Amino acid sequence: QVEVVESGGGLAQTGGSLTLSCAASGGTFSDYAIAWFRQFPGKEREYVCAISKSGGTTYYDDSVTGRFTISRDNTKRLANLRMNDLKPEDTARYYCAMKKTRTMTTDLEIAAWYDYWGQGTQVTVSS
Repeated sequence: QVEVVESGGGLAQTGGSLTLSCAASGGTFSDYAIAWFRQFPGKEREYVCAISKSGGTTYYDDSVTGRFTISRDNTKRLANLRMNDLKPEDTARYYCAMKKTRTMTTDLEIAAWYDYWGQGTQVTVSS
């Protein structure tokens, strides 16, 4: 069993930055692909970005490309999401998700593909 805990959310101004962290306990961290999703009130969770098990490959939704950066440190069992140039439309609850997998697939953008989720952390961007 893997426990996932997000942290780092909070309030930012438009154009500002925040860094979210995802810590995991249990399992072999480097066996898991990691993704960030976000959820707007009343909506389904939507894919933001993902990173391969080694950290060598990253994937981004078009809405965050060039502004967000996902990274991971397998020795620390930690993944980060650096969010720059924040916009009010980035306001959402952000979730870290983990999937034990041999390879990354096109399913990486699908929430149901992931095995473990954290409780989420709220990000609010003021205009």
